Amino acid sequence: MADARSPHPSAAQSPALLAVRDLNAWYDESHVLQGMAFDVHQGEVVTLLGRNGAGKTTTLRAIMGILPRRTGSIRLQGQELIGLPARAIARAGLAYCPEERGIFASLSVVENLMLPPVVRPGGLSRDAVLAMFPNLRERLGSQGTRLSGGEQQMLAIGRILRTGAKFLLLDEPTEGLAPVIVQQIGRTLRDLKQQGFTIILVEQNFRFAAQVADRHYVVEQGRVIDEIRNSELNAKMDQLHAYLGV
Repeated sequence: MADARSPHPSAAQSPALLAVRDLNAWYDESHVLQGMAFDVHQGEVVTLLGRNGAGKTTTLRAIMGILPRRTGSIRLQGQELIGLPARAIARAGLAYCPEERGIFASLSVVENLMLPPVVRPGGLSRDAVLAMFPNLRERLGSQGTRLSGGEQQMLAIGRILRTGAKFLLLDEPTEGLAPVIVQQIGRTLRDLKQQGFTIILVEQNFRFAAQVADRHYVVEQGRVIDEIRNSELNAKMDQLHAYLGV
């Protein structure tokens, strides 16, 4: 079992883009994260795997600074994010796509897409987003409530790609989606990786995660208990099943 307070030795071979150390977080009196520690390197797709309630979503929210109470260290390119407001973290190049997607029901697709401000140069244009998600092009005037779950997920991802963020935090992007849409999301994530994006992916479907990720961190009771490289996944499948209870 990996030490929860220091990353797996393989993660220390080159400087990390994001280094999380001894991260603790609370909801009121509930101590959810209890010493989370992991690294993410430039251009990687890394997943957080674990059972419901393990602390995966809380980790993303803590990184983005949208929790009322957190301690420890979160460094992005050496800059400490603990203590910074969420708006400053967004300007540093991080973007969060929540599981609930956050689509505004009263706004059209194009209004939802153009709503977030551009915080850094290099964001995708509207046309580039629509080329990535052609399903949305025919729905530009539709209200958010009229979109399917898959279309909402495409819009939620497309929206943060406009901001200029190059480090994406994606929470359960395939949850409840039809297999054909899951495949499309997978192609999109692989394309983004090729374009130099760095991604932390919270995902229950580890078979999907295996198609897009470089490494997997197993989370249990608010801390990382193991790291599995994608190349090791087949050999460690029984161990992973035991971790996830499947």
